[in-house]
Amino acid sequence: MLDSGMSTGRVNAYSIVSSEEDGLRLTTMPGINGFGNGKIHTRRKCRNRFVKKNGQCNVEFTNMDDKPQRYIADMFTTCVDIRWRYMLLLFSLAFLVSWLLFGLIFWLIALVHGDLENPAGDDNFKPCVLHVNGFVAAFLFSIETQTTIGYGFRCVTEECPLAVFMVVVQSIVGCIIDSFMIGAIMAKMARPKKRAQTLLFSHNAVVAMRDGKLCLMWRVGNLRKSHIVEAHVRAQLIKPRITEEGEYIPLDQIDIDVGFDKGLDRIFLVSPITILHEINEESPLFGISHQDLETDDFEIVVILEGMVEATAMTTQARSSYLASEILWGHRFEPVLFEEKNQYKVDYSHFHKTYEVPSTPRCSAKDLVENKFLLPSTNSFCYENELAFMSREEEEEEEEDDDSRGLDDLNPDNRHEFDRLQATVALDQRSYRRESEI
Repeated sequence: MLDSGMSTGRVNAYSIVSSEEDGLRLTTMPGINGFGNGKIHTRRKCRNRFVKKNGQCNVEFTNMDDKPQRYIADMFTTCVDIRWRYMLLLFSLAFLVSWLLFGLIFWLIALVHGDLENPAGDDNFKPCVLHVNGFVAAFLFSIETQTTIGYGFRCVTEECPLAVFMVVVQSIVGCIIDSFMIGAIMAKMARPKKRAQTLLFSHNAVVAMRDGKLCLMWRVGNLRKSHIVEAHVRAQLIKPRITEEGEYIPLDQIDIDVGFDKGLDRIFLVSPITILHEINEESPLFGISHQDLETDDFEIVVILEGMVEATAMTTQARSSYLASEILWGHRFEPVLFEEKNQYKVDYSHFHKTYEVPSTPRCSAKDLVENKFLLPSTNSFCYENELAFMSREEEEEEEEDDDSRGLDDLNPDNRHEFDRLQATVALDQRSYRRESEI
């Protein structure tokens, strides 16, 4: 009875979910008209993110051997990586400990030499350090020596060579501490990690048709006017997998092609750009349909890398999309609009999408094998409508400007202008509208 209770309460150490009951229940049955993978998913698996939306990796390291010794051996990197509160604490302790240590040494030198026995100052007695009659005075002398304050009240004499030597040693140690701590603070402040806070990923990824092919798309943007030099993107699909030998891999990483061979992964990130992954035979999403996407268990990690223009240091921004955050049959709303003499980016539309009902619900595999008829690529779409609205607004403004200019013409010139405009205006507008569509 005890064994059965223990077996039911046992949790798989390599499982992403808490127990088998929290896993995904599958029922196999024939697909409709032979399509689909033959599985009906009744519940989605609850899994944790591997990479959070803000780019932080959801990983905790445990049972590391000699962790303190390894971190101390790489002290500079440790100081750069720790939080600011600990950095400032370490900064203060480094100086306080050195001041106290050398203050104690000067106090011992004065004690051994007998300086503390002559607080009034005998004319026939020459101390090692003038006006050091206790530990507090020795501590103040240590601070003045290391920080080179030099009040002119306490000073070392040539009576004790050991005291002179300790002044030299403290000056060297103070320079080392200053250079190390200032260097660590400057490296921490100049880290390009915070630059990733102004690199933006869309909240959702979308799946829609692009140039007659089913594609996975997400959007990236740069909130600063300073550029990211040599910017390039990459993506990986992360999901559990069981090998042919029965080995369970909890987080198997599969590369997602975003145009590396064609150079499409290298982008000029001045305005928001939509990153494209063509779902073809080599894509890990080739056999996933809209129904599978609603219940599948995977995570797509997207990475944007490049050099900060101001510091030439490499920065990396990360985000991820769960299967539930991928919108099938959607497209991103336009954010880039052309004005009179410049382009305008409206970030209020950055995360917004709109539905495209004509998107096939089947997988890219079924789309290729069964030769589904796709809607015409020249069909009217949402982006064209916004472009026409923007163009019509510009035309109305131009017409208003022209009408104000015509008011200044004399009657004869205005009559001739109206006759010429009537002969060509209609044909030009209709031709322009048809060419844009």
